[in-house]
Amino acid sequence: MDTLFAVHSGVRYLVLFSGLIALAWFGWGKLAGRAFARPAPALLAGFVGFLDVQVLLGLTLLIGGRRPPGIWGHVSCMVLAAIAIHAVAKTHGRRPRPAGYGLPLFGVALSLALIVLGILAIGRSIL
Repeated sequence: MDTLFAVHSGVRYLVLFSGLIALAWFGWGKLAGRAFARPAPALLAGFVGFLDVQVLLGLTLLIGGRRPPGIWGHVSCMVLAAIAIHAVAKTHGRRPRPAGYGLPLFGVALSLALIVLGILAIGRSIL
């Protein structure tokens, strides 16, 4: 279980890094008025994928009995972050793709804010 916890703790950096890259790219795309085109769908999918792996690892730890103080706030924030980004990814996964970056930008920003709150809920540092 300690190894699983170490992996869960390490994957958070992949989630945060991919989220920050997506946030920057989507912000630039929104400001430039560009169409939602390559590599934007891949950035969104990467962020969703890393977050899904993180949620799966976290739920495995929770079922395995690891429950630090503040765990329910942590779980709530993380599940809400996953729901928010999945709603955006589902909308932007349709063909033809919507033209803008506004919704993905909002979804990633909301998810990252919830992730930061969830990390802080259990007393861990972001970095």
